[in-house]
Amino acid sequence: MGEVAAQRQVGVPEGDGMPKLDRFRIASARRLRATLTDEERIVWHLLWRIPVEGTHFRKQAPVGPYYADFVSHRLGLVIEIDGSHHAEGHQKVHDERRTRWFVENGYRVVRFWNHEVRKELESVLDSIYAAVEERRSLVTENHPTSALPRRPSPSRGG
Repeated sequence: MGEVAAQRQVGVPEGDGMPKLDRFRIASARRLRATLTDEERIVWHLLWRIPVEGTHFRKQAPVGPYYADFVSHRLGLVIEIDGSHHAEGHQKVHDERRTRWFVENGYRVVRFWNHEVRKELESVLDSIYAAVEERRSLVTENHPTSALPRRPSPSRGG
């Protein structure tokens, strides 16, 4: 067996130093980000309206074996925007399995239907804000430094 074949066999990265699976996942995430649905695009452009510090969201980001429409890793919050096909057969079972995986790995999943984004956008944003606040309070309570006294920030006049 040649050296190249031996390297591939033991999982040594090829060429650019990145394993094939990682390159595939990055390419898949880029493709998904480039092909957002109209409803996903609306939510993405309005996520900045949630006035909470530290709510960095990523779109179409890999999380474990899945891709989340929007995810805040810091908050452990996944936001999914689903079309009507998500209510049917195989897709419904797949979504239930994905949600179970996210929850078992510490994420909260908030789902909205496309028609809710189109017709009840303010309610969708209010629900996202409530989920962000809930997760933020959990992160703060469980963080090892949350009980330490806070010093005023020099940049905020303290």
